[in-house]
Amino acid sequence: MATLILASASERRVQLLRRLGIPFAVEPAAADETPRAGERPYALVRRLAAVKAVTVARRHPEALVLAADTVVALGDDILGKPEDVEAARAMLRRLSGRRHQVYTGVAVYQEVRGRGFVRVEVAEVGFRPLADEEIADYVATGEPLDKAGAYAIQGGAGRFVEAFAGNLEAVIGLPLDAVRALLRHWPDG
Repeated sequence: MATLILASASERRVQLLRRLGIPFAVEPAAADETPRAGERPYALVRRLAAVKAVTVARRHPEALVLAADTVVALGDDILGKPEDVEAARAMLRRLSGRRHQVYTGVAVYQEVRGRGFVRVEVAEVGFRPLADEEIADYVATGEPLDKAGAYAIQGGAGRFVEAFAGNLEAVIGLPLDAVRALLRHWPDG
């Protein structure tokens, strides 16, 4: 297989990808993650995963680049990473006692072949009602500040979950089933 590059600075994604036992390098891709006017969550993560993969692949044409993007959504209302502590608290208040969707887009692209593929995984998470104090305590840990929807299901927010459907790895940020399926598109992979 061509050299595999993970276009992400996410330690969670690095840890997940290591489970596949495939050697890879890490090179984060900078991308404007602002949703376009009227862009829905599915389309947003699909587009951003592809943009990130192509961005890094252009610097390494022979490499196979893997990228991902995750957002939390209440209906079509997209909750990305909070800008600050208050935004994190506000997001968690909105998620309190409600079910929401987590969308993760995964893309692979190889510049030399000029081809790539994208998949989107969707999971549903239900939070129990949260007290303001526990929201404040969780936000004070700093964990929510670089996470879509202001929480890490595999971290401290796991205790907030009362219902779950779908792929847990999609919520964490890199569904390995999707990665395996995408890598099968490469004849030498």
